[in-house]
Amino acid sequence: MIRWLVAAIGLSIAATPVLAADPIEIGVGYLGRAGVKPKLSLVELPAENDGLAGARLAIEDNNTTGKFLNQHFTLEEVRLKDNEDVAKAAAALAERTGFIIADLPAGDLLKAADALRDRGTLLLNAGAIDDRLREQDCRSNVIHVAPTRSMLADALAQYLVWKQWKRWLFVVGSHDQDRLYADALRRAATRFGAKIVQERTFEDTGGARRTDSGVTLIQRQMPVFTQQAPAYDVLVAADESEVFASYLPYRTWDPRPVAGSAGLVPTSWHAAQDQWGAIQIQNRFAKLNSRHMTALDMQAWTAARMIGEAASRTKSGDSKAVSDFLKGPDFSIAAFKGRRLTLRDWNWQLRQPILLVDGRMVVSVSPQEGFLHQVSELDTLGADRPETKCKLR
Repeated sequence: MIRWLVAAIGLSIAATPVLAADPIEIGVGYLGRAGVKPKLSLVELPAENDGLAGARLAIEDNNTTGKFLNQHFTLEEVRLKDNEDVAKAAAALAERTGFIIADLPAGDLLKAADALRDRGTLLLNAGAIDDRLREQDCRSNVIHVAPTRSMLADALAQYLVWKQWKRWLFVVGSHDQDRLYADALRRAATRFGAKIVQERTFEDTGGARRTDSGVTLIQRQMPVFTQQAPAYDVLVAADESEVFASYLPYRTWDPRPVAGSAGLVPTSWHAAQDQWGAIQIQNRFAKLNSRHMTALDMQAWTAARMIGEAASRTKSGDSKAVSDFLKGPDFSIAAFKGRRLTLRDWNWQLRQPILLVDGRMVVSVSPQEGFLHQVSELDTLGADRPETKCKLR
């Protein structure tokens, strides 16, 4: 009887499940400025959670995989007001997490990167498209998920050249960011064999367009502004400041297509993207947020998923181990663009296809057929290794 009891107790102990260890907690920060960028079109006004919503969805996706690897991801959101110190906020956030997704202007991103240089915190740039952040002002602790202006400009130029629309009437806004985009477009035209037949500047003189006479004013102004141009195939506009480009389609003096900041627009993502399984993420995002997924949402989603992918592959939540894997030769990420995305090891820019959209549909995806490269066709978009000015530090 005693032997039977001992055997029964032993079997009971053996059948009792071992309590699982506490999951590895992996915190991800999201640092951005409060408020949204104004748009000319009311239907394009960004939501308050633009970008954040994409990061939140990715954290859910990370935790779906994390359940099987005993990893748990959390997202801490910090939105700064105009007068708040970005370096101080980044340092405070870095006390609680080893990874920060940043949606910051170029100057703020550099301040945050320099403040965190010796902390081992990895910044993932989801918002700033400035080429200088990947070139003369590059930082070793920043990975760039957002494409550069030059990548966007090259993607557009490749398509226009493929269409044989090589003669451009070029219209540039009067603000600094307009000039930066204009520089990228000029470079792209030279690079791929387009010709700018004439360049014009649209001066921002202020004034309200949303008035009772606004449509009449624009209908008269735009044809006059674009008349008497040399023969051209397409009007290319550089208007990041959202002053005039949206008013150009269907209002030019000559019946010509518009591209750049309006008409045919290069972007990293669009709500109309439905190839390569994209409908799956579009539907999940819309169900959670009751709106479409924007480029910033997708860039933030990709950044958070990169962290999740590296954590699962390394089976670690250590920021150094994850960062080393992201920057290593074995890293790639799937992002519903038909290709595995990888990092350029000379400036930590994410290689990616660029969508060309008309507001309702995806017209094409660059790089275009026939634009070849010895390493990756994706490196025909933006500054290539021989062109780079980056010295990571």
